[in-house]
Amino acid sequence: MTINAHVSYMFEAPMREKLLTKPHLTLSVTAGDGNPKESSPFINNTDNDKGTLYDGKNMALFEEEMDSNPMVSSLLSKLANYTNLTQGVREHEEADEEEGAKKKTVKSPQMGTFIGVYLPCLQNILGVILFLRMTWIVGTAGILEAFIIVAMCCSCTMLTAISMSAIATNGVVPAGGSYYMISRSLGPEFGGAVGLCFYLGTTFAGAMYILGTIEILLTYIVPSAAIFKAEDKADEAEAMLNNMRVYGTCCLTLMALVVFVGVKYVNKLALVFLACVVLSILAIYAGVIKTIFEPPDFPVCLLGNRTLKNHGFDKCLKTDIIDNVTVTTKLWSLFCQSSDLNSTCDEYFNLNNVTEVQGIPGLTSGVISENMWSSYGPSDMLVEKNMASVAASDPTLDLNLPYVVNDIATFFTLLVGIYFPSVTGIMAGSNRSGDLRDAQRSIPIGTILAIATTTIIYLSCVVLFGACIEGVVLRDKFGDSVKRNLVIGTLSWPSPWVIVIGSFFSCCGAGLQSLTGAPRLLQAIARDGIVPFLEVFGHGKANGEPTWALLLTAMICETGILIASLDAVAPILSMFFLMCYLFVNLACALQTLLRTPNWRPRFKYYHWALSFLGMSLCLALMFISSWYYALVAMLIASCIYKYIEYRGAEKEWGDGIRGLSLNAARYALIRLEEAPPHTKNWRPQLLVLLNLDSELRVKHPRLLNFTTQLKAGKGLTIVGSVLKGTYLAKETEAKKAEQNIKTAMSAEKTKGFCHVVVSSNLRDGISHLIQSAGLGGMKHNTVLMAWPGTWKQSNDPLSWKNFIETVRETTAAHQALLVAKNVDNFPQQERLGEGTIDVWWIVHDGGMLMLLPFLLRQHKVWRKCKMRIFTVAQMDDNSIQMKKDLQMFLYHLRLDAEVEVVEMSYDMWPLISYIFVAVGNGTNPQIQSITDESRSSIRRKNQTGAQCSGVSNQCAPLEDEKDNEVAQLIHDKNTASHAALNDKPDATPERVHMTWTKEKLFTERNRNREPNASMGVRDLFNMKPNQSNVRRMHTAVKLNEVVVNKSQGAQLVLLNMPGPPKSQGGDENYMEFLEVLLEGLNRVLLVRGGGREVITIYS
Repeated sequence: MTINAHVSYMFEAPMREKLLTKPHLTLSVTAGDGNPKESSPFINNTDNDKGTLYDGKNMALFEEEMDSNPMVSSLLSKLANYTNLTQGVREHEEADEEEGAKKKTVKSPQMGTFIGVYLPCLQNILGVILFLRMTWIVGTAGILEAFIIVAMCCSCTMLTAISMSAIATNGVVPAGGSYYMISRSLGPEFGGAVGLCFYLGTTFAGAMYILGTIEILLTYIVPSAAIFKAEDKADEAEAMLNNMRVYGTCCLTLMALVVFVGVKYVNKLALVFLACVVLSILAIYAGVIKTIFEPPDFPVCLLGNRTLKNHGFDKCLKTDIIDNVTVTTKLWSLFCQSSDLNSTCDEYFNLNNVTEVQGIPGLTSGVISENMWSSYGPSDMLVEKNMASVAASDPTLDLNLPYVVNDIATFFTLLVGIYFPSVTGIMAGSNRSGDLRDAQRSIPIGTILAIATTTIIYLSCVVLFGACIEGVVLRDKFGDSVKRNLVIGTLSWPSPWVIVIGSFFSCCGAGLQSLTGAPRLLQAIARDGIVPFLEVFGHGKANGEPTWALLLTAMICETGILIASLDAVAPILSMFFLMCYLFVNLACALQTLLRTPNWRPRFKYYHWALSFLGMSLCLALMFISSWYYALVAMLIASCIYKYIEYRGAEKEWGDGIRGLSLNAARYALIRLEEAPPHTKNWRPQLLVLLNLDSELRVKHPRLLNFTTQLKAGKGLTIVGSVLKGTYLAKETEAKKAEQNIKTAMSAEKTKGFCHVVVSSNLRDGISHLIQSAGLGGMKHNTVLMAWPGTWKQSNDPLSWKNFIETVRETTAAHQALLVAKNVDNFPQQERLGEGTIDVWWIVHDGGMLMLLPFLLRQHKVWRKCKMRIFTVAQMDDNSIQMKKDLQMFLYHLRLDAEVEVVEMSYDMWPLISYIFVAVGNGTNPQIQSITDESRSSIRRKNQTGAQCSGVSNQCAPLEDEKDNEVAQLIHDKNTASHAALNDKPDATPERVHMTWTKEKLFTERNRNREPNASMGVRDLFNMKPNQSNVRRMHTAVKLNEVVVNKSQGAQLVLLNMPGPPKSQGGDENYMEFLEVLLEGLNRVLLVRGGGREVITIYS
């Protein structure tokens, strides 16, 4: 170990001595090799590296930042030592024999482009469809349409490969292939949905390869091994399907056991399987060249223009001459009742001659012109050559004769779905990204070269097959016309068995690789934790083998095998692969258009237009192949997407969908900023002010629940709270409070945003929230808060002063205000039964009182409650006409509500309006005693009212007596107040502000000047401050009596909220007025409009 003390010798000697003796001199301690030991692959890890990050005191200026920010030298050392190892899918067959006592040295990936990407892609692309269905597709669709099918599918995969190359070279791609790329580019929802679709596609591909293996085995290698044998021709297809099911299940079980026992054996055999594919392709091209000089001898027997199955007879003759004697052949016995020359034969057999043509006429034969056009037809359609023949009168009898027929109905879109699996497999290179020496260079080059190579092979095969093979042989799917030989094998050189054996092992290898890759893909998805119910499949054997995932894969694969038809399984997996490719293109296009800062792929030959073209082509191919399979695949992906969205674990992977959401939100906010919302679009955008207890938990969670009921998930909700102090000192508490609020919002199902502000005092903090919450046009227009129920018991006067200042500031900001009293008694999730929502409409507030009950009734909790509207009339108003007008107004508003007009005495009406905009000048110590007396009076009256229900005549004198008591109390208090005020020389009358129209105000003033004006009105305009406070309290008492009498049993009472006095001297009186006004009511929502109309009668 070396100790290096770097000291600048620019200082003088005494200064150097002082510095060297300082206890805080920093020494860089390094290992013997001179490099700090790195114990974590993460750049910002500081647990073990704090002693090594600060390497020299010449960086003393940045000393305080070294704990959180590493030096550049340390950063570069970590990046240089990074190794791209497979995450979660590396094989563990080479486990340490010492049971982990000694850890093996992990070798760096060494695979290059050719071995690591090109050959695996080549092996996965070239497969079962080429050997078993390519000739049939060319014969059925014709050379032109087959060329179009191949070109479309290969173009789709090439465009997808370009998009995939851009994604794969945009940073390090750990093993996981397409799933990792899509999930990190489009987010966990899309990643999980498409990852599972890719998994299902890979699983069904395994089923397809196994079915191909069994078809080769039972049709071309050992036909006698069939368990189920058909007695007549009609049962042949069903017998073949049953044989496929039995042998396919056995083959699947065997392959699953091989994968379970050891994947390393599959990997070692991969080269053998690849050699089989390459040799088979070379044998095909060698056979094509040989047909130029010496075409192979594969005669095809035709009866008229109909193709015969050439495995029930040895000679293509009706009769043969043996020893100058005409005898019938085996072919005769197939069409006639007996072998006699005079026996009854099939009509078509008698009318047409037997001819023999060469099945492989050769490249220079000119047969290409006959095979240029399509020959689609229904199931059981005869395979006929384009030549003259005599038709029979009853063609229905031909089905039981040895003719070659279509086993399924054929059409263009079907062939697209069957062919597309032959171009899949382009992800093989990206799936091995963890094993590549330079994945960012190898994946694009290897994948694109492999697709280009296979495209050339497929397109050339289309032309060469059509130019070398007779059309009826091409349309013969199982080679019945060429003695049950594989059609593509008849063209190969040196023997058809080269193709048969090669294709057999190729299909076996592809099936094993599918059963190897699919479980690991499912394991990677399960370990990401985005799909909760799949977590069990993330576990496996001790060595990491995905046992449970393999079991599920085998079960899904078995469903494909039970389908038993290669032609039926192929379109299914085409859907899942096309879905995967579609989202790869979408991911690339989104990242390119959004221009996210992290989008810097090394592969430069991409463009968003190419990605959109590939995406469109994938979507088109899905619906061309099978529109109902496409809908099912999209439905499955959508269900998985929604499941992950609502139940899955939240992941933040910096995906493109989040970037798209940000761009869309920015665009929408800019549009909203252009103009305020129209009245028709107005809805309460809430700022909910919460109080927190000493442990930073929400005091009134029911307020959040009420927010949910009011909003129903629509519009903006900002939940805010204020902490007292400074942000530097309260940062931890602020984060804890924000987390607690988010937890409460989640528990109450409140969708919105949380904002916690730290301020030197609560008043300023609330003011900051009211002013600055929201962004651009997405700002709140309504403030919701709880009534400060303990304001009288609190020793801190700021508790109620902050409330009043909040009311003033919302009014100044032209925002509506909702104050919920007894919010802890509000319903939570239980549905209310029969009940009413009572609205007391005293002053017009823009329609808030009308709109809020309508919004509440949209929620299930309040849905059964009826709406009642009460309004107060003066004595000189026509109550009946007011009721009719209000009903008509509600009719135009499309609101269903009961209407009731409450009449109050003439001299109280100005005071009722006055209380809502009252101006107080100074506090009155007598208010408290009046409040107490008034409350006791209300309680006694309520109790008496309950006893006197139904006996109104007996209770009337009692009520008058109580009113006289309150009046006498007020008179006594007023007498003292007048005496005190009259002693003061500067006492001046107080101006009273009313809320009704100016005309009414002038009318009342003129009536006051008249000699016969009533004493009540005259006193109103001559009241001193204490008098007005007492009269306001009396008004509050009387109005409270009316509200309690009508709405005490209501589920919710909505009431206009009086405004606070403009001067702060009467704040305490204002709180007393509100307290009395709300006395005896269970659930109350005070509503104060924001100064604009919020509801309209127009559409």
